[in-house]
Amino acid sequence: MRVSVVIPTYDEAGSIARVLEEIPASLVTEVLVVDAGSTDGTREIAAARGARVIVEPRRGYGRACLTGLAAADRPDTVVFLDGDYSDRPRELGRLIDPIREGRADIVLGSRLAGGLARGAMPWHAVFGNRLAATLIRWLYGVSLTDLGPFRAARFEVLRALELREMTYGWAVELVTRAPLLGYRVVEVPVSYHPRVGVSKISGTLRGSIGAAWCILTGIVKNRLAT
Repeated sequence: MRVSVVIPTYDEAGSIARVLEEIPASLVTEVLVVDAGSTDGTREIAAARGARVIVEPRRGYGRACLTGLAAADRPDTVVFLDGDYSDRPRELGRLIDPIREGRADIVLGSRLAGGLARGAMPWHAVFGNRLAATLIRWLYGVSLTDLGPFRAARFEVLRALELREMTYGWAVELVTRAPLLGYRVVEVPVSYHPRVGVSKISGTLRGSIGAAWCILTGIVKNRLAT
């Protein structure tokens, strides 16, 4: 099974080397770092450690993920994770195993069902993720506990979903469109740790509010659109 890993980055020089070094080479075909114009050397560090670096100056988490998908080299499965080392890339096998075994089309890594290290998520992020997961269970019938950034999906499914969201609502679009089209979404426990550096989302009030708005409105909007 060909596995491509897509890592959106913006000024992650302090962590990207550790992320790339921990990705299990035996499981992964290629690693794509989609960089939003870092000025701290992130791109150079990533390239030096074997990643294929793609510059995407237009901001947006969803845009970065879609840019990585468009550039991937014939993958069967695509894995997404952040470049801040809050996820542990060595756990990548947990996410691709259900797909490899034919039990799932999309797999989410649940931080709240796994090992959430002290200080890894502020209380409002925990609350927001639990609320979002609850809404998805109610509205879509998918049993989730979290909407973490560590996820994997079959490439054919990603293409079939025709994802268009360019913001942090991209993750919601993925998880909510899939069950409506009959695809299987499951989650597996993963560990989660304090990130290297300051979060661009939960580390600021503006970022937290913006991400929460994209996620919660996306859950309702996608349900009403069907």
